[in-house]
Amino acid sequence: MAEDSIYQALEVLRRGGVILYPTDTVWGIGCDATNEQAVARIYDLKQSVNKKSMLVLLDQIDKVSLYIQKVPEVAWQLYEVADKPLTLILPGACAVAPNLIPDEGTLGIRIPDHEFCNKLIHKLNRPLVSTSANISGKPSPMSFSEIAKEIVDGVDLVIDRAWEGRPTGKASSIVKVGANGEIEIIRP
Repeated sequence: MAEDSIYQALEVLRRGGVILYPTDTVWGIGCDATNEQAVARIYDLKQSVNKKSMLVLLDQIDKVSLYIQKVPEVAWQLYEVADKPLTLILPGACAVAPNLIPDEGTLGIRIPDHEFCNKLIHKLNRPLVSTSANISGKPSPMSFSEIAKEIVDGVDLVIDRAWEGRPTGKASSIVKVGANGEIEIIRP
């Protein structure tokens, strides 16, 4: 039964739709990261224009180089040693929707430790937008029951809660990596 959720999500994402789905941290709102109209829908749903608030999920570390022009060497090391959810903000974003890339040309990328996310991203074969399932400026919901009705009603598909697993209940750590390997901790 739960496997059906992956195929339903694929169908919605390939049509340019938006999903509400569990991750290894908190519930997220997502779409195909290469679809500009779908990305715009998420900004509208969250009532946000802040391009820095959305990152993408990939199912494998080696795919990072498909969306970053030249991955700083230290980024590979950080992904390898991460023992908790880690988002790296990397320079030189490419091959995603232009409205996902902030003016400085960076892209936040995370490799989730979550069965649903990894299966879906693998089958989609594209990055999946991930942003917390909240209206901008409001607290991130720690569980499905805390997600605002307008978010639930505003997506095309809500993924079965059977996939929830054991989320951390808090957002990932965020580290910004410069082109020359400089590191700035944004959120510990």
